[in-house]
Amino acid sequence: MDSTPALPDGIRVAGPDDVPDLLRLIHALAAYERDPDAVVNTEEKLDTWLFGPDAVAEALVAEFDGRVVGMALWYRSYSTWTGVPGAYLEDLFVEEEHRGRGFGKAFFTALAAIVVARGYERLEWVVLDWNTPSIEFYEHLGGRPMSGWTTYRLVGEELRALAE
Repeated sequence: MDSTPALPDGIRVAGPDDVPDLLRLIHALAAYERDPDAVVNTEEKLDTWLFGPDAVAEALVAEFDGRVVGMALWYRSYSTWTGVPGAYLEDLFVEEEHRGRGFGKAFFTALAAIVVARGYERLEWVVLDWNTPSIEFYEHLGGRPMSGWTTYRLVGEELRALAE
């Protein structure tokens, strides 16, 4: 990772040895988001796309007593309006028994520092509309919803049909 500032205690840059823990946390996040069967990711895919020669994403992990208990996974985005890159936070998750220890804020502090150090202009993410605890947390940090925007997605058969 280029331009990595000092990170808060308990937070570190993820490495290839963290792949099994990252996948475990991705599965736990899917269960929390009420879609436990949606994950088709594998350790091989994570290793390729986070640490391979054409890596497209980066991750931080939170450790407690030598065990990985949380993750933040993001990738670089680009704003045509500002003309400057940003970061899109794909997933942030802390195991339930470790919430309230400050890891969520530490992840955001670390990501904000990385974004600023790299000269990026924004940090963006989405949250499920029913996830009130997360929404309150994000607003407490100063995050604001982007009203008027609806996320769309093409996947599976629809994506393949359009590509043909």
